[in-house]
Amino acid sequence: MARRVAIVPHTHWDREWYEPFESFRLRLVDVLDELLPLLERDPSYAHFLLDGQLAMVDDYLDVRPEEEPRIRALAASQRLTVGPWYVLMDEFLVSGETIVRNLQAGMARAAELGGAMEVGYLPDMFGHVAQMPQILALAGLHHAVVWRGVPSEVNRSAFWWEAPDGSTVRTEYLPTGYSNGAAMPDDAEALVRRLGDYVTAVEPFALDTVLVMNGTDHQAPQPWLGRVVAEANAMQDDLVLEITSLPAYLAGAPTTGLPHWSGELRSGHRANVLMGVASNRVDVKHAAAATERSLERRAEPYAALFGDPDRRPQRLLDIAWREVVRNSAHDSICACSVDAVVDAVLGRFAGARAIADGIADRALADLAASLPGTGPTVVNPSARTRHDLVEIVITGDAPPEVQILEEVGAAFGIPRGLGTLTLDAGTVRSIVGLLPEGTRVDDHTWIHDVRVAEDSAGLDITIALGAEERAGVDVSGVRTDLVARLDARPDAPVRIRLDQPPTRTVLARVGPVPGYGWQPVVPAPVEHPVRSERPTGPDGPLVMANGLVEVVVDPVAGTFAIDGIVGFGRIVDDGDLGDSYNYSPPGTDIVVDTADRVMVLDGDQGPLRATATIHATYTWPDHVDGPQRSRVGARPVEVITSVEVRADDPVVRVETSFTNPCRDHRVRVHLPLPRPVDGSEAECAFTVVRRGLTTEGRPEELGLPTFPSRRFVRAGALTVVHDGLCEYELVDLRTATCDGTPTGSDDLLRAHALALTILRATGMLSRLGMTYRPMPAGPLTPVPGLQMLGQDIRARYAVCLADVDPYVMADEVLLPVDVVHAFGGGSRPPAGRALEVTGAEVSCVRRVPGGLEVRVFNPTANTTDVGLGGRSGWLVDLRGRPVQPVSGSFDLRPFGIATVHLTSP
Repeated sequence: MARRVAIVPHTHWDREWYEPFESFRLRLVDVLDELLPLLERDPSYAHFLLDGQLAMVDDYLDVRPEEEPRIRALAASQRLTVGPWYVLMDEFLVSGETIVRNLQAGMARAAELGGAMEVGYLPDMFGHVAQMPQILALAGLHHAVVWRGVPSEVNRSAFWWEAPDGSTVRTEYLPTGYSNGAAMPDDAEALVRRLGDYVTAVEPFALDTVLVMNGTDHQAPQPWLGRVVAEANAMQDDLVLEITSLPAYLAGAPTTGLPHWSGELRSGHRANVLMGVASNRVDVKHAAAATERSLERRAEPYAALFGDPDRRPQRLLDIAWREVVRNSAHDSICACSVDAVVDAVLGRFAGARAIADGIADRALADLAASLPGTGPTVVNPSARTRHDLVEIVITGDAPPEVQILEEVGAAFGIPRGLGTLTLDAGTVRSIVGLLPEGTRVDDHTWIHDVRVAEDSAGLDITIALGAEERAGVDVSGVRTDLVARLDARPDAPVRIRLDQPPTRTVLARVGPVPGYGWQPVVPAPVEHPVRSERPTGPDGPLVMANGLVEVVVDPVAGTFAIDGIVGFGRIVDDGDLGDSYNYSPPGTDIVVDTADRVMVLDGDQGPLRATATIHATYTWPDHVDGPQRSRVGARPVEVITSVEVRADDPVVRVETSFTNPCRDHRVRVHLPLPRPVDGSEAECAFTVVRRGLTTEGRPEELGLPTFPSRRFVRAGALTVVHDGLCEYELVDLRTATCDGTPTGSDDLLRAHALALTILRATGMLSRLGMTYRPMPAGPLTPVPGLQMLGQDIRARYAVCLADVDPYVMADEVLLPVDVVHAFGGGSRPPAGRALEVTGAEVSCVRRVPGGLEVRVFNPTANTTDVGLGGRSGWLVDLRGRPVQPVSGSFDLRPFGIATVHLTSP
């Protein structure tokens, strides 16, 4: 019986990688300049797949805008297949919301060009998140195509892939990748031989028709393909070849008898998953986390709930999202690229964050202007009710509930308490020059009033200062008047008095603040104040405790204990002769985990916040010697770790920083586990995934169990929340019976610590002959920036041994409340909430025509009731199409994702 072979012409297009974007765009223009007329003149070259991403279309049209009608015509006739994504993103290193916006942007742009391919094309991602089938299903896509990450249990060329909520998509598996039909010969006999050999090779996987992807990275179309396929069909009967599209092929693909897989795809059984990209160029990961948080959790919700709609921020938000989505492309966010690309990625993140921060600040200013009273007001950017610590400036006596941080110093260089100063006109003219254009003097001081009196004895100037901004103060008019008076009487004495009450920066605990709500700052009493002391003397351990957690800082080891468990914060430096894709140890390694010197400094003493700073000096090897594959040389480095404990809070906040002095190494912080474990739970897009201590690999890529997490990971009663430290590993593995005695059984292998990667410094895009991955994963290109030599490394994380909800902890650590200063005179209530969402985690709040769009997800195994504060609207899919009406609340299935459009109240 003849074997059918479906040939899908395509190209895989990395926007930026081993060359900058503009270099690849030059090639893109050449490819599409050749492709479009080929499709028009040769009906035998029936279809072409533009890699499932619209960015390459827009990148081309930026240069050839006149070609858009041509592309639209070819896409509408299904000769050119576009979408559904805007870019082919990495799924683990960006937020779930970024994945959704990427899909929505791609489908919206594809609709303008004739329609998106109804297939979740995922050809080269370095593994796939567990919720991808649900995301695709919510967009009306029922097919996926994947290559990397498929486990050994899947032994056919298609399988049913199930998300945690039960959503299932038929998934076409490319066992040899998306390049299995690259560079087809232009001779029919050679083509038949090659395809025959391929069919034989994949026979164990084949179901019916064999799928051949005719393309590879940046490959131009092969114009002879239609002719040579026709000749091959005419000369033999064993293979029936057809040039087709992915949707057409999948429409007739078998759906019965397929294997089934639930959850994420991160196996290296047949293809590299390149797990080291999670810790490569940590500055990119930090920037991604900060930018997504600013855009998703502050800019969009604040603009939607508090912003003046006349500001029309939507286009700016669209621009910011475009940059974030472009950066989610796997070679971009993974930073497995040349330095020029990484610089561009960081620049796009900086631009997007500047937009997001600016829009958030403007919306908060609109809220402040709408309040009836004056003074500081706290604003909650999250859906859940919050308590938090805020720094404010107060005048007069400090109430007992606050912690004094500092006394505010002199204004205009005039010390407090000097009374009235008599100065000559020239000096006063200099002081007048110090008056700001507005009313802000410094971070803590504003001009409230300037009074000028004049008599025969001279001029009297009184400047009233305060800790808050006050509207309606005309500083520029006062400046003009003073200069005129001084010019008229240059020899007259001038008496200056600063009317400034005692001003202090204090720390206050505020709350409860309702979700998406605001209220005046009122310092609240605490039940568990924190204290800091050295009970054994000034050189002994520093103890910070609040009744909920006790931290003891070891002045010898430079680590700290939590509730009697020692060794938190242990810095471990080892060699890395890997590349941007994979960690790999040198032949001879030197591991440094002991400091040469340690100094512990006391910081805040409580009662609301206590801090300590650990200064630890290490000697790290300088680099790995290539011929010897050994770490050599020595470099001193000071690692500074700050540890913070707050009142009424069991969480310990930590920040570690240093300037990287070395090359070819990896730096991790080790955190002991309260109890041994056989696995971990980590946040990924819209869910928490459980992982064991091992992962599948093969000789071509060791199955190294370093895993990604978005914001948190849990193991053995330890919860760790981090800010862009995406890679972790369970370490200190031992085999033991339940009573702790050694055993030889791997079934009882347990981890006793969690390692969080702070830095991985290598100097090669890809490398040959690595211990853990012998063959290269890309060009053998030196990339100096990958070493991050001389760069300031700052790692922020928090740990907790109490039974906490990790989503709550992540918000409290990473998303502080905001404080605005109201001028008074507005009509909004002094306290309230703009939106109520309960029962689920919120991924998105944004303004859409007619109301608000809210996206929520349920990370639990139980159905939840999502409360909407009495508001009504429609549940919609990810294309915005209505699904069902809702009023007041709706049920959300276990692990489900839902989007609701709320009508304006």
